[in-house]
Amino acid sequence: MDLLFLGTSSGTPTKTRNVTALALIEEAGRGWYLVDCGEGTQHRLLHTPLSPNDLRAIFITHVHGDHCYGLPGLLASAGMLGRTAPLHIVAPLGIEDWIGATQRLTQLYLPFELKFSATESLAGWAAGSFAVDAIALSHRVPSYAYRFTEARVEPRLDTEKLASEGIARGPAWGQLLKGGDVQVGGRMLRSRDYVFFPHAPRRIVIGGDNDRPELLGDACKRAQLLVHEATHTKDVAQRIGSRTGHSCAEAVARFAQGASVPNLVLTHFSARYQADAGQSPSIADVRAEAAAHYRGQLFLAEDFARFRLDKSGRLSRVGQ
Repeated sequence: MDLLFLGTSSGTPTKTRNVTALALIEEAGRGWYLVDCGEGTQHRLLHTPLSPNDLRAIFITHVHGDHCYGLPGLLASAGMLGRTAPLHIVAPLGIEDWIGATQRLTQLYLPFELKFSATESLAGWAAGSFAVDAIALSHRVPSYAYRFTEARVEPRLDTEKLASEGIARGPAWGQLLKGGDVQVGGRMLRSRDYVFFPHAPRRIVIGGDNDRPELLGDACKRAQLLVHEATHTKDVAQRIGSRTGHSCAEAVARFAQGASVPNLVLTHFSARYQADAGQSPSIADVRAEAAAHYRGQLFLAEDFARFRLDKSGRLSRVGQ
């Protein structure tokens, strides 16, 4: 499964970073999911292989504009591009009313159905490749993280064991792989004795704005990847105070290290951090602060950066 960052700035866009949006791409086929949809997200999509017609669902972490103001435009463009399939939107209460009001007041007609689910009561949501649940965070408004768990892990047949027991390849092998028990030569073969799963279900936690990373402690158990905002470095966060409701790089890194999350991607950076390490403050300061407290694989997201979480749970950056 791949993650493609469409926006990695907080609050306002910069010349190199748009506001928040992240695509989660299924391993097979063209289906994908969108987490947050800041203003201009539909324009960012024009620089990617992703199509609104293949979008399976949109997840909004909270109602602040840098995470949702791109929704009306994206929905309108999807309709103009010929989408007719229903679209699921999982979002905090208020988003459905806002989109409905926008449709009425701007005469926005959509040739497809919007299916809203309130994040506050999300339970057992599943579609395509993932089962999804939500975790409440700490911010100035209700904010959530979404945990995506791989819904299906393809089973494997222990062919070496079968061969060593003299069970010849044939219909019995297929029956066992499908989960059925089968009788061969007067002997009952149990599927559970010959079928195994090559890897644990992959699990990704993608957080919204949050000043208490520890709230994700339970959610990150058996997770291979955490994507979390690191809006500030610690010195800036202390100077600003607690009013922003955001995390600093050190706090997130300490949490991820303590939770034994093997891969960490930081995003949602304040526009004050320059790309040039020779300027101050720079994005290199964010990296250095996180690296001082986290020993796993650390990445700082950039717009259009694409990452792949393989079946072993290792994250790597790949070409777009």
